[in-house]
Amino acid sequence: MNHSQPLPETKHTIKIEELLKFTEKKIKITRGDYLFQEGMTGEGIYIILSGKVQISKITSDGQELMFRICDKNDIVGEAILFSYSPKHLLTAKILEDGEVALIRNDILENELFKNSALAFDFMKWMSDQYRKTQTKFRDLILHGKKGALYSTLIRMTNSYGVNKEDGILIDLPITNQDLGNFCGTSRESVNRALSELKKEGVISYSKGKITIHDLTFLKDAICCEDCPAIYCTIQ
Repeated sequence: MNHSQPLPETKHTIKIEELLKFTEKKIKITRGDYLFQEGMTGEGIYIILSGKVQISKITSDGQELMFRICDKNDIVGEAILFSYSPKHLLTAKILEDGEVALIRNDILENELFKNSALAFDFMKWMSDQYRKTQTKFRDLILHGKKGALYSTLIRMTNSYGVNKEDGILIDLPITNQDLGNFCGTSRESVNRALSELKKEGVISYSKGKITIHDLTFLKDAICCEDCPAIYCTIQ
């Protein structure tokens, strides 16, 4: 593999500084707390100024399914916009202390009606989020739990990958339980799949971080379409 190429940019195109003009308040967030939980009535959207927030859903059988890990300048809580019942469909758990800015629904909706350029950028960003979710479910449904793990590792290289001489380091400490939550499977299943990949030399791990030595192997296993990296992230 050629690891000399920089990894692609994955951030969205909304002008965050434009949105921050409409901030109602800033809120300190603490690791382990929740910014919002599934079923709660939403006040508005949040822009992360610092820290990390995990977006997930609890299934009917109690399994946690992770969708995104969000950090600085990411937007969360967007699903309640333009809704007659503005209740959160997902849960936002705080992974790292920081601060968020709250923009109330009514204020943002009014600004989007008035500012066509901002509305267009926001629509493109929403479309990107929808496509990311679609591809995640596609991988889970078509390729099973092992394929979902391979897909998650590929996504992590796009979001947190650092090129090294022997591969791509996923510069994010993550447990096997976390990986299981991303894949909708158990920690034990992840343990077995990672052990197989390690034996085959596809990956290695040290101090809670994984290095991908053969990204092509993972892509071939799930018939990766090499879609733009912006649609294949965990952010």
